[in-house]
Amino acid sequence: MLSPITMILRGYNQNEVACVAEVLLNSTYVKNMEITMNTENALEIIEFISNEYGEKLNVGAGTVQTFSELEAVVKAGATFALSPRMMTPEMLAYCKRHNILSIPGAFTASEIADSYYQGGDVIKIFPANEVSISYANKVKEPMGNIPLMAVGGINASNVFEALEGGYDYIGTAGGLFRKVDIKNKDKNAMMESLKIFETEVARFFNKK
Repeated sequence: MLSPITMILRGYNQNEVACVAEVLLNSTYVKNMEITMNTENALEIIEFISNEYGEKLNVGAGTVQTFSELEAVVKAGATFALSPRMMTPEMLAYCKRHNILSIPGAFTASEIADSYYQGGDVIKIFPANEVSISYANKVKEPMGNIPLMAVGGINASNVFEALEGGYDYIGTAGGLFRKVDIKNKDKNAMMESLKIFETEVARFFNKK
């Protein structure tokens, strides 16, 4: 099962991703690592990180747009798959058969409903920063408690507001760690950023 926050890694090499994994081992709320398919050597990185950290972190794949890509990431060891767009019924069924958490992308109410009722486990609202941060609550009012993930523009300054606005999950690329800190493999700097981000997440869950 997913933790509330997913760290999205796009364009980083294996050593840099492994450094992020080492930092996230200390996390309470960020236990999901997404390696995007438009990263060089993405499949090799997914396989390595899954083998090294898969017992303590949830390792998944992002930017999965085709059935062949989905097959490849599952073979590499991904336990969840995200797409920036709706997944086909064939892809959603494949995820069910292989016990892979599916997170198709959607934007409108109709896309959200179609993806969810065709078998999507969590529906990714992308790009979430193009609508109000309370969009999730507005969708859930008439449609029920569909599990939604906000991806796009979420950082430490607005993650509390996003969770309070009805999102069950958050995916963030540049909103958690600074790119320069990942590139420099600066664990101390990343730990400080993690502490700030998780303080805001904890503020939401402690309030419930």
